[in-house]
Amino acid sequence: KKNSFRYKKVKSTMSAPNPSSTGLFINGQRETGQDVRIGNVTAALAVANIVKSSLGPVGLDKMLVDDIGDVLITNDGATILKSLEVEHPAARVLVDLANLQDQEVGDGTTSVVIIAAELLRRGNDLVKNGIHPTTIISGYRAALKAAVAYIKREMVVNIAELGEEHLVNAAKTSMSSKILGKEEDFFAKLAVNAVKSVKMTATAADVAGDEAMGG
Repeated sequence: KKNSFRYKKVKSTMSAPNPSSTGLFINGQRETGQDVRIGNVTAALAVANIVKSSLGPVGLDKMLVDDIGDVLITNDGATILKSLEVEHPAARVLVDLANLQDQEVGDGTTSVVIIAAELLRRGNDLVKNGIHPTTIISGYRAALKAAVAYIKREMVVNIAELGEEHLVNAAKTSMSSKILGKEEDFFAKLAVNAVKSVKMTATAADVAGDEAMGG
């Protein structure tokens, strides 16, 4: 016995999706334009203000207490931000920025958060004056290239021209906010000896990158 299949033509019609059936609609209020920018900048400044007082060698320590009562005292920006429960998307970007800085460099977490928040604040002021955000971003990128070129040209000093004392002091500064701060003399000398024992050679990609940045 042969199996038979019967096909039926169905007329296709397109209609607007029902938000309640697609699950793409969330009851709430949609905000656009200047209100959203102000909210994002305010959230970023709030995060920066938390860590601002801990910046520098005379920065204050923060006492953090979690839900079960454990106490953590630190002035490290990345550690402070990791302990916060940040839900705002724009503020969360700064927290991720601090974590990335800590992973890639190991220092400067507080500084990058403060600088980023200040750039957002100044950019928002420019938008209020009628300058388009795309123009502001282009200006920031041009300023970045100019700043990097100036630093490489005027402020970079070859390690060979520095004495070991300067290198040890630089290492101590980086360790001042870490748990190793109490033993900074030992670990600073250990870090300097490790760096001096490694020979770095520039690749073709590094040279091309320096030329592209104006170095």
